[in-house]
Amino acid sequence: MVKIIGRRRLGVRPVYDIGVVQDHNFLLANGLVAANCFNKSHSTAYGYVTYQTAYLKANYPVEYMAALLTANSSDQDKVQAYIASCLSLGIGVEPPDINRSGVDFTPLADRILFGLSAVRNVGQAAIEAILTTREQQGPFKSLADLCDRVDSRSLNRRVLESLIHCGALDHLEPNRNQLVHDLDPLLEWAQSRARERSTGQMNLFDLSLGGEASPAALEVAPKAPPVPDLSPADKLRLEKELLGFYVSDHPLKVLEQAARVLAPVSLREVEGNHLASDQLVSAIVMVTGVKLVTTKKGERMAILQIEDLTGRAEAVAFPKTYERLGEVLQADRRLMVWGRVDQRDDQCQLILERAEPVEEVKILFVELRPHQAQDIECQHQLRQVLQQNRGEEEQAQVPVVAIIDDHQRRCFVRFGLQHQVKDPQAAVKALTQAGFTAHYKTLTTG
Repeated sequence: MVKIIGRRRLGVRPVYDIGVVQDHNFLLANGLVAANCFNKSHSTAYGYVTYQTAYLKANYPVEYMAALLTANSSDQDKVQAYIASCLSLGIGVEPPDINRSGVDFTPLADRILFGLSAVRNVGQAAIEAILTTREQQGPFKSLADLCDRVDSRSLNRRVLESLIHCGALDHLEPNRNQLVHDLDPLLEWAQSRARERSTGQMNLFDLSLGGEASPAALEVAPKAPPVPDLSPADKLRLEKELLGFYVSDHPLKVLEQAARVLAPVSLREVEGNHLASDQLVSAIVMVTGVKLVTTKKGERMAILQIEDLTGRAEAVAFPKTYERLGEVLQADRRLMVWGRVDQRDDQCQLILERAEPVEEVKILFVELRPHQAQDIECQHQLRQVLQQNRGEEEQAQVPVVAIIDDHQRRCFVRFGLQHQVKDPQAAVKALTQAGFTAHYKTLTTG
């Protein structure tokens, strides 16, 4: 082997990476073997890129995350994970805005706007027409102004409906349902005005503005009769259809604190193969898709697409499980699920064992002072009461959470699965008789 006995500076020289298929040993002219001669210059480049990205994320987090979202916009799983990272960093992510968004994700103060290119059914021609008009003539004042100023050949009804339902026009009119109903009369009005301009027949209201709609003209633009807005659930559903994500809100956001206690494992960890195979986990999820499958024996099973605030994963309900849970395994439902991690090759699934609608999940809370939580006798007594209220293993399905309060902060600690109880009302009574303070709530009210 060759030993290095000295070094000297050669100045700046070209450096090349040498790729070797099997090993990095070379035979020298004197017959000796030189090991580990593989050129490592690429490590310096990677280290420098790591330094640059870390610096940008620390000092320009909004711009950095916007660039990261844009670069990975075609990968929905990554985008969802990065949106979750934005929220954890205190960076809000908003739906597109007709007057502020660009083509891609746009950094704006402490927030990031979805780009117009992220909206389904909105093509490049429509985006270019919107941005060019906005840049040359200023922001849009209303839906009527948008229809009048942008050529209808680029901005047709389908494009406008998509922009409305994804929230891009909320700053002009928050009632999305009203905007959709206004589309037909407004498009007819705008096309009529376009024909008049093309033949040189300007409306009296437009004479002072070179053919552009004046405030007076916009005021007389036709509108449909008033209609109530869509429900929040319908708004979110349409928003997800058009953007691929829940952006303005998320059906699971109100359960975020409960999820940290009852389901500390995120779906990002499941999908990313970060968990041991056969590990039992629980998660609060939204079912986004259900595919029914018939086995060779003629039995029904289901493959579910589920998501939480951090990512997505696939869950499988085998025939016996599906027979028991089929009624609740429906798309667009919020569920608390229990299952085992199944790792095969590079894929990771959740094999479902239990599932309950979040509205029906009950939680037993036991309030403890710090000295009680540390007292061995108190712990033993609490454990005994919970064991007495456990019942059969398959019946003990109510999780128990301790609330440790020292007047300055409240800490939530979930008890293990072996301490779950059968009847929360009976458990509260037993705990009260034993001198503990306890109560139970459903997940959505807890």
